[in-house]
Amino acid sequence: MSGTAPQAALLFDLDGTLIDTDHLHFAVFRDLLAGAGQRIDMQYYLDNMHGQMNAAIFARLMPDADPEAMSDRKEAAFRELLAGSVPPMAGASRLLADARAQGWGLAVVTNAPRANASAMLAAIGLAEAFDTVVIGEECAAGKPDPEPYATAMARLGVPPGDCIAFEDSPSGIRSARAAGALTVGLRSSLDDAALRAAGAHATIADFDDPTLPPLLARLRAA
Repeated sequence: MSGTAPQAALLFDLDGTLIDTDHLHFAVFRDLLAGAGQRIDMQYYLDNMHGQMNAAIFARLMPDADPEAMSDRKEAAFRELLAGSVPPMAGASRLLADARAQGWGLAVVTNAPRANASAMLAAIGLAEAFDTVVIGEECAAGKPDPEPYATAMARLGVPPGDCIAFEDSPSGIRSARAAGALTVGLRSSLDDAALRAAGAHATIADFDDPTLPPLLARLRAA
């Protein structure tokens, strides 16, 4: 990014937004919790764990364990499952190229640890695509607090009203919405009703969705 602040910005969650990883996270949580005598299914994961900080999840579900140590174990296992190259969400690469051609700022805003974020971006071939990567646990508070999105906006020098955020989880949607971004939900795991109930202004199936261009036009017209 040049020294001049962009006029607009696109802000992206990572897990479930730029890359379909929910099935991997669920599998790791399922196995770790099973070792402690707890059983979860995918619906429980989506309702009670999706998009939340690992330490908070383990503190709640495994109160006798060290939540930070469990988080480290969980993410190491996730990175093993992620090994290799996988495709980004449909339409993502084209959208990023278009945004770059428009001179818009680009940021990743994620609750994933930095090692995971780097691994996922590398796996989908987008390691160099963003101006900044904001990590929730490196902020004063992670999602659903607005701090991670506010941090991305400050780094890019773009006011909230000129930002569109893409999210797939209720906690992420609440974070982006509270930071002032126009918030678009990805229906990768949850349906339109659930995403809108969390605060999404609109929802899309993926980045090829025909309802996306009119939303982007708001930035072009700004």
